[in-house]
Amino acid sequence: MGGFREVGRSCLFLQTPNSKVILDCGVNVAGVDDKTSYPYLNVPEFNLHDLDAVIVTHAHLDHTGFVPYLYHYGYEGPTYCTTPTRDLMTLLQQDHIDISHREDNPLPFNIKDVKESINKTICLDYGEVTDISPDIRLTLHNAGHIVGSAMAHLHIGDGKHNFVYTGDFKNEKSRLLEPSVTRFPRIESMVMESTYGGHEDVTPTRNTAEKELIKTIYSTLNRGGKVLIPVFAVGRAQEIMIVLEEYINHGILKDVPVYLDGMIWEATAIHTAHPEYLSNDLRDQIFHVGKNPFISEVFKKVTNPEQRRDIIESDEPCVILSTSGMLTGGNSVEYFKNICEDEKNTIIFVGYQSEGSLGRRIQKGWEEVPMDDDGVTRLYHINLEVTTIDGFSGHSDRKQLMEYVRRLSPKPDKILVCHGDAYKALDLASSIYRSYKIETKTPMNLETTRLQ
Repeated sequence: MGGFREVGRSCLFLQTPNSKVILDCGVNVAGVDDKTSYPYLNVPEFNLHDLDAVIVTHAHLDHTGFVPYLYHYGYEGPTYCTTPTRDLMTLLQQDHIDISHREDNPLPFNIKDVKESINKTICLDYGEVTDISPDIRLTLHNAGHIVGSAMAHLHIGDGKHNFVYTGDFKNEKSRLLEPSVTRFPRIESMVMESTYGGHEDVTPTRNTAEKELIKTIYSTLNRGGKVLIPVFAVGRAQEIMIVLEEYINHGILKDVPVYLDGMIWEATAIHTAHPEYLSNDLRDQIFHVGKNPFISEVFKKVTNPEQRRDIIESDEPCVILSTSGMLTGGNSVEYFKNICEDEKNTIIFVGYQSEGSLGRRIQKGWEEVPMDDDGVTRLYHINLEVTTIDGFSGHSDRKQLMEYVRRLSPKPDKILVCHGDAYKALDLASSIYRSYKIETKTPMNLETTRLQ
């Protein structure tokens, strides 16, 4: 019902002889209207009151942003996810409501519905097996995408069919997380993401990406400029924080303030509260060495508009990490407006920029963009340096996606491909079929596929 041959508003509706379950229910934050922003919940096969369960793979809004809507319109059943996912999705949903009100674009649900969804959320640890409906057992496994992200393994009937939905995943160890799980008890069919599934989507190693990031920041600070890094509050922000903290403490980067604006501070606190979900190296560092990079004095929290104005008006070089990651709203847009016309400054994109977002336009090389300035549309000239650094993404690139299927144990009979631009999904699906002779399909939104 969303997220097929596109990125955003992920939503799958799974029907078995005795159960009806939704896997993820997100919004497209770069959507231009209701038709492109929200999942297709108006299909005749779907009745909210017949729904047995909702499963959420991770906290990003394109997977959780529409869950409160279900409760607003009368769903009373449980939502299943990990504990960090519950905490983070609450944070992001509240922020989403706040930003929508600020921008005079209210959502079709409110804070009461967010609270209701939290009251009905059941948290599971990785590997914990739970009956969620008359004929479905759920087990969550680490997906390596963001803290608490999970792949959902569904044991259907008496084990006659085993279905895995990967959600978003990273098949590589990062500073923050262990890589995604590749071994399952049984799999007959799978739905997997293809965000970077195109044959041209080969990203540099994490080490190369870090060096590129530091080099770009170093040269900007040397010429007295400011560096703006629009980030997703969850995942990308913490990866970048760990890198900056290390390089500043080792004296490789100047000891300049690193400002955190938006929900980053709160999201980072949730990471610190759940160290058991972090990578083994980071856990050892926090527990055994007693050094938590997230609470370093390098980072300064931005708490009000006056502070934001001071940062913008100051001549001092600095690094700014701010939400939203695609410049679709939030404070990163304010910073961008104020620093984009000065060539001393730099904007660094470290995450996916959705088609239609302001971030994607800037990335494509637009030389001027119209933006709202106190109710008046003004044309802003883009003179600052624009850099994209791949390699920090929480998604697997083409090579890692193919490697993931190669290492899957056991191999599924059928793979459905989702969460990618149409040509990337098709490209990945045909490559999986050619290389591994697994039946593949790239369904469209509103298409029904019989798994068995």
